[in-house]
Amino acid sequence: MSPGAGGTIANNLRSLGAHVLCVGLVGEDGEGYDLLKGLKQIGADTDLMVRSESILTNTYMKPMQKESNGTYSEMNRIDIRNFKETSRELEDRLISNLKKALDTSQGVVVSEQFLQRNYSVATNRIRDEIAELAVRFSDKFFFVDSRGFAGCYRQVIVKCNQYELPGAGKDENIEDENSIIARAKKLLAANGRAVVVTLGARGALVFERDTMERIPAFPVDGPLDIVGAGDATNAGSILGLSLGLTLPEAVLLGGCVSSITIQQMGSTGTATIEQVGRRFRDCEFSGAGSSKPLEHT
Repeated sequence: MSPGAGGTIANNLRSLGAHVLCVGLVGEDGEGYDLLKGLKQIGADTDLMVRSESILTNTYMKPMQKESNGTYSEMNRIDIRNFKETSRELEDRLISNLKKALDTSQGVVVSEQFLQRNYSVATNRIRDEIAELAVRFSDKFFFVDSRGFAGCYRQVIVKCNQYELPGAGKDENIEDENSIIARAKKLLAANGRAVVVTLGARGALVFERDTMERIPAFPVDGPLDIVGAGDATNAGSILGLSLGLTLPEAVLLGGCVSSITIQQMGSTGTATIEQVGRRFRDCEFSGAGSSKPLEHT
């Protein structure tokens, strides 16, 4: 058992030496107890978590089957999730706690994995509040990873993978790079801040104003477990921004962190500062499309 989604981000940030304040929803149930316990064990601050008897703690279980050769394969995932809309009272508490966290934070990273609208932390009202806070606190970084609602955020850095990118038609080839770029530019125009599109082994694309940067991927060998890879990317990216890197440099750092965690089988994994330094020293990106800022990193 381990904290997932935002918890995976927190775990990686703590492993990289950052102080983490957690704002989210947790039920008064056994899963909620285990979530808070796991967050406290890694040294994350849980004082701003919102607890309520009216919700279930979202839990994602992935059964593993042992094969005859001793390896494990994943079976169908089992989800226990909240299935009613988040109340206005819980939204009020979340907004209040987010504002408290902003007082002592350099940045905010939002992890939204729910595909049902308004059924978890990131409701329509919370997204609107995040946009207002991003404008009011322009000196802080707001980095959002949304699985199903990337097009609903404004004035923040939005990150998604190529399959989550809004605007794909039913018959459109979502693997086509021209289509990916066109949809990302449309999202950027609506968002007004920046867009990051991850492409797996092909790296990532970063869109800011009238520019597009290609971010190379870190080559990795051996068996891979990609569960939590996106969350590890988010952790490295928001840490990089907080340390003063440009967005392309920060996304490169996020890719480095992710390349380390996916080599840890059976867990979402973490990366240390030493591992990140070693991975950067071992990799060269000449001819990979990196620009001067990436070479500087």
